[in-house]
Amino acid sequence: MAMPMLIKTLYYLTKTLAIVAVLAWLDPGAAGQETLERPRHPAIRTTGEATVTVKPDQAHIDIGVVTQAEGAQRAATENAKKLESMLSELRKVLGPEADIKTISYALTPVYRYPKEGGTPAVTGYSASNVVQVKTHDLTQVGKIIDTATQSKANSIQGLQFGLKDEQVVYAQALREAAARARGKAEAIASALGLRIVRVLVAEEGGQPTRPVYAAVMAARAGPAPVQTPVEPGTLEVHATVTLTVEIAP
Repeated sequence: MAMPMLIKTLYYLTKTLAIVAVLAWLDPGAAGQETLERPRHPAIRTTGEATVTVKPDQAHIDIGVVTQAEGAQRAATENAKKLESMLSELRKVLGPEADIKTISYALTPVYRYPKEGGTPAVTGYSASNVVQVKTHDLTQVGKIIDTATQSKANSIQGLQFGLKDEQVVYAQALREAAARARGKAEAIASALGLRIVRVLVAEEGGQPTRPVYAAVMAARAGPAPVQTPVEPGTLEVHATVTLTVEIAP
């Protein structure tokens, strides 16, 4: 009599293990739990986008001085003198507290390549020093460029407009994007005869402000008859908000 009872016990044990294995395969978190299905909230997911257009309030101007000479030391020395002369004139325009910093320096050989081929020969050296001038007075940009080009600078490598505090504008774009996402959700819920109970998830997404770049031609020879015209234009700050809201009858 003991043998049939043992066989019956093994049968039920094997059946129980098989059920647990199937549950674990279907949902690893469901095995060993009393509730096989977790309750889920009926929800709507919407996305709102917003773009805020503002005028820039600062400018970065990259100004270069390039000097060539037969020797490396002479090229470096002459370049330093030209740069110091230019910086002196810029400080007269911007004041002693002018925001100017060096962003690159290079001293490289200049080669002559034989027409018939062969090893190139060093004919001199080129020294290049680029400084970046930052100003919050955009009316001064043209004057800064003219002052630099009239006092030894021979390269304007870039002009970029941006914002001192992008976060304030980005926060405005986020608010508008969130309102649009909420409006979409309310419209969908209303059309279905439902109502929004609460916001389950709010996700932020966006793009950083892309600075406005302006192309500037190389330095002119001699004094400029008029100030170089510069138009800052506008900047666009983008934001995206995705909402998941719970709905109910």
